[in-house]
Amino acid sequence: MKVLIADNSGIIPAINYGGVERVIWGLGKELHALGHEVVYLVSAGSSCDFAEVLIFNQNEDLNTQIPDDVDIVHISHTPLYNIKKPCIITMHTNPPKEETLDINTVFISRNHASRYGSSVYVYNGLDWNDYPTPILDQERRYLHFLGKAAWKVKNVFGAAKIALDSGNKLHVLGGKKWNFRNIKRGLRYVLSPRIIFRGMVNNKVKMEIIKHSKGLVFPVKWHEPFGLAIIESLYAGCAVFGTKTGALEELITPEVGYTDNNSVNIAKAIKEFDYNPRRCHEYAVQHFNAKVMTESYIELYKQVLKGENLNTEAPKYIDQENIIPKFN
Repeated sequence: MKVLIADNSGIIPAINYGGVERVIWGLGKELHALGHEVVYLVSAGSSCDFAEVLIFNQNEDLNTQIPDDVDIVHISHTPLYNIKKPCIITMHTNPPKEETLDINTVFISRNHASRYGSSVYVYNGLDWNDYPTPILDQERRYLHFLGKAAWKVKNVFGAAKIALDSGNKLHVLGGKKWNFRNIKRGLRYVLSPRIIFRGMVNNKVKMEIIKHSKGLVFPVKWHEPFGLAIIESLYAGCAVFGTKTGALEELITPEVGYTDNNSVNIAKAIKEFDYNPRRCHEYAVQHFNAKVMTESYIELYKQVLKGENLNTEAPKYIDQENIIPKFN
């Protein structure tokens, strides 16, 4: 099978955080290992030693950029295209309420799919060979937050409150200490010596920091479609403490973390949790690896190549399924 993977999120392999870029890198690598031919249509500056790389041109019709001998096209969360080749689209985010999606749209969690009237999803997986092996029996001294702190829905100040209430320091990865929003809404956390802002960090620095962390504090205030920060933290041996929104409840089992929409309850759980870094690590390795993800996508490729649609009708936002519980 010859598979074209199309995405213009950023260059591959990822240099810094690179969420979607890491997912499609692992997908292509596993497809290649299983004997399939892979072509990437991605951002300028990309390179790959196991697949051909073509440069994605947003100003040209996507059909003209697809090689004639490709069997199937796999697109990442792009606007609806009229692709002439067999095609699936992985939706990595929450699309606009008014948007009708392609009938061959794949979501990235059960909750994500259900909010658009679909049951078709594949969990994200990562190539853990790209990550350092964590030391699972060392002392862990603090908590961490991982994400784009500038996004209000990521709730970095909620994470800071929970960490302080639980008696812990918090390392914030992905957020600047001094900006207008922090001064206006979170000055007391910015000034706290127990909240350490680390800014945007590359993968090596990120993993070095979180391997000393007891847990990820992730009190998001939106329906998170998946959350790569969750599985990266679990891989590093960290428990995860988050809200009951989006995919969090299905990813965070009681053995590896805790979910609640009350900050007091989350802080209490952090104090009382039975931390087991090895259990967290093995859970991530077993369930959220690139090979498992790729094998699931191959089954969907086969379905589409037989002329079958993945969804019975085009997915669309369902209002009654999208109420976000209040966080306090």
